[in-house]
Amino acid sequence: MLRKYYFINKFDTNNIDKQDKQTIIIYRDYSLKKLDERLILKINNYCKRKSIKFYLSNNVKLAIKLNLDGVYLPAFNNSLKHLAYSFKKNFKIIGSAHNLKEIKIKESQKVEKIFLSSLFKKNKNFLGINRFKTVSKFTNKNVVALGGISKKNLRKLALLKQSEFAGISYFE
Repeated sequence: MLRKYYFINKFDTNNIDKQDKQTIIIYRDYSLKKLDERLILKINNYCKRKSIKFYLSNNVKLAIKLNLDGVYLPAFNNSLKHLAYSFKKNFKIIGSAHNLKEIKIKESQKVEKIFLSSLFKKNKNFLGINRFKTVSKFTNKNVVALGGISKKNLRKLALLKQSEFAGISYFE
């Protein structure tokens, strides 16, 4: 079964309702100066009712405080402060990277999975299939494909032996 990570920046029950239990919702809204705790709790409670895991992006303290399933550390987050925190047993830490240097930072942050981007989306972090395969060999962590994944190119993930992927456009 294919595990999927869906990045959202607003609470839309219609999009969440379309997801199966193999989908993990990651809330990230970097346009806000301060996160709305009530909104995050509302999303979390909705996801729990649907048996969908819910992670918060870039705020470990708040994810612990609100008893979420985990936290996502974006590539620009280099902090190691969270290593001093205590976590509940099933709390997960995942993060993204675009190159070898960022992979090493994510390893030092003790993430369980590294989202490697960009697989298909042709931006400044574009890797493509061959470079993705090469870069992902430099870590023992589970690697998740991120960037430009659509229903059209989903089959290409089999070439990478990927059972997980993350994105936005695939889900909308």
